[in-house]
Amino acid sequence: MKAKQIRFFSPDENSESTKKIEKAVVKASPVTGYISSTGKLVFPAKAISQLGFDPNNNRFKVGTQEGKRKIKSLFLIPGDDGQEQTFELTQGAKSYGISLPYILQKGGIDFAEAKYSFTVKPFDYDENVTGYELKLSSDSPKPEYTGKPRGRKKLNSAVE
Repeated sequence: MKAKQIRFFSPDENSESTKKIEKAVVKASPVTGYISSTGKLVFPAKAISQLGFDPNNNRFKVGTQEGKRKIKSLFLIPGDDGQEQTFELTQGAKSYGISLPYILQKGGIDFAEAKYSFTVKPFDYDENVTGYELKLSSDSPKPEYTGKPRGRKKLNSAVE
């Protein structure tokens, strides 16, 4: 028997006091936002409070995955006020937004014609820095496939 296949117990596992109590996991609602028809990333006020954005530090570095032509997700990394190449999170009536119309157009997102929404997932960027991934999804239906059919030809039972 290989040494990798053996799981050894500790003396602490043999006592009742260390029995783990499983807590009910509270499923948090996903944080969402949308892209406006003018090319702004719009975060509702509820999303800002769920993410814990600091209203005093409202500058972000915005990026996408390197080597990709079409934008499928955006990455927001909190930045400092004096730092260059950051975008400002501006406050609207009931939401916050970052204006990125030219970047989104170059990335193949037609925000004027179709409605895009995104879900926000935090991730660890550096040691003490938490970044946010905005996974984009379009609300418009996928166009129907018009190319050449593949695979075996279907038998016509109506042939007479």
